[in-house]
Order: sequence, then structure tokens, then C-alpha cells
Amino acid sequence: MTGMPEFGQLKYAPMAPADVDEVWALEESVFPYPWSRGNFTDSLNSGYDAWTVRDARGALAGYYLLMYAVDEAHLLDVAVAAGRQGQGLGRHLLDRITVRAKQQGMASVLLEVRPSNERALKVYRRYGYTEIGRRKGYYPAGPGNREDAIVMRLEL
Repeated sequence: MTGMPEFGQLKYAPMAPADVDEVWALEESVFPYPWSRGNFTDSLNSGYDAWTVRDARGALAGYYLLMYAVDEAHLLDVAVAAGRQGQGLGRHLLDRITVRAKQQGMASVLLEVRPSNERALKVYRRYGYTEIGRRKGYYPAGPGNREDAIVMRLEL
């Protein structure tokens, strides 16, 4: 797959307050209903396991945030920069997320995804996540509208 050799040049670092503006900009560029800047700040203040990944030039290529509860990691947010999508980086991030969750002694990873986010659903399913339920009206979907969330789990 193209792009794979470059994965060795990626630099992972814990997300810091100084990263929030850039992370938020990436979030807004790839999601129709992005997290707010405050969501990222609150997540860092809460001590969630938040990471950035940058390419060899230092450009933000993606990020993820995990919250741990008992024996389950909850993938709160994950994104790949638009120019980096379709190159396997999403799967690579899922590999990193799985390793982090295992390092923390978790038995599974839980996430929610919009049914309309077909690209992410395909990646999650191919990776081994299975649908375990739905949250009705979980996501905003325009003025006066809501969209369900598909709840998925990966057993580790």
C-alpha cells in the first residue's frame, strides 16, 4: 500500500494544550459536526489519553483521544488529515489505539460512529469492530435534526 514506508517516520506525542488550535482546525476540516475547541481542552484537563501524530516535516497528520473506564477504553475521537486519508493511516492509528488500550490493561475498545460516516464504518468493520447497539438521536445533524450512533466494540 502506498504511504506505508512513511509510517516509520511518523512522530507520536501526547497532545498538549499548545496543540489544541491545530487539532481543532483539523477536526473542523474533516467532520461536518466537529468537536468544539472546548471539547479538546476539557479532554486534556480531564487527563484523557490524547495523542497527535505528525509527519517528518512536523505537519499534523492525525490524532486520537481515549478515555479509560474499568477495563474498557472509549475511543472519543480519531481523525486523519484530509490529505492523508486513503493511505492506510486510519488503520495505523487503530493499531496504535489497540496497543495503548492493551498497555492500560483494557479488555476492549468502544466507540460510536455515525451511520452516515460510511468510510469510517468500513475501516472499523474491516479492523474487527462489531456493532453492539445504537444510541438514538446521539449526534447533531443540522437544525432540529439528530442522527443515531452505531456503538461498536473491539475485544482485545
